[in-house]
Amino acid sequence: MTDIEGVLSNETAVVTGASSGIGRAIAERLAEAGANLVLCSRSNTEIQAVANAITDADTPGRAHGVVCDVTDSGDVDSLIEAAVERFGGIDVLVPNAGGMIDDDALHRIDEDVFEANLDVNLTGQFRTVKAALPVMVDGGGGSIVFMGTANALTGIGLTGYTAAKGGILSLCRLIAAQYGRHGIRANVVSPGTIETEARADEMDVGDRDDERSAREEWLDQYPLGRFGRPDEVADATLFLASERSSFVTGSNLVVDGGLTAGLDQSFHERVYDADEAPTRE
Repeated sequence: MTDIEGVLSNETAVVTGASSGIGRAIAERLAEAGANLVLCSRSNTEIQAVANAITDADTPGRAHGVVCDVTDSGDVDSLIEAAVERFGGIDVLVPNAGGMIDDDALHRIDEDVFEANLDVNLTGQFRTVKAALPVMVDGGGGSIVFMGTANALTGIGLTGYTAAKGGILSLCRLIAAQYGRHGIRANVVSPGTIETEARADEMDVGDRDDERSAREEWLDQYPLGRFGRPDEVADATLFLASERSSFVTGSNLVVDGGLTAGLDQSFHERVYDADEAPTRE
């Protein structure tokens, strides 16, 4: 038995954007902890494959896949109804669906692109929580775990995505303050760069022979010297979803390998000799 078996036993979790990457890792971890899952993505083939894999695996939780586009209120309502019909309610909500849609610097981004990023990354989360909240309160409460980003904490880039994720932080705090009396906890997990299949090509953009690769420069921003893994974000999400964090609400758990802690590692090496390891006298 692992240390997470039974942590979410007999609870129901809804995870949006669960067909790949971080969303899939979260779904798998919650299933290992015993949760029954209602998972969604825009692709029926992909989400059914994930749901079937989780149900067929040697985990306590079962999974049901639903096609849902979080920019469509009707789809979101159907997702929540599916959770009620299939498992009787919702104890954990992870509105993870999102993405970067043709994002760019502020002076180059078109207004419709900016709005599209807000719709999927912020308004989509609002739609999901609004639909699920009455169900969760009726069942005695539960935990909402939003997916933020380190971009919302420091100036990195991606105008629309960053603005939307910054809104998630405020929305989370408001929900925590207003609905705690009804048994609702709301928190955010804010990852740094996470190595997923979707980001593999992006990490090598801008490479030139006469300079360090873009990947090397990117890694230089991380004190731990590496990017994160989806399972590390999943572990943080499980903590906030479960009673292990029963007195935590309105918080932002930063899972970024130290990205937002300070300046790049080359600076620390040049100015503070940080490459010299401490030794015992």
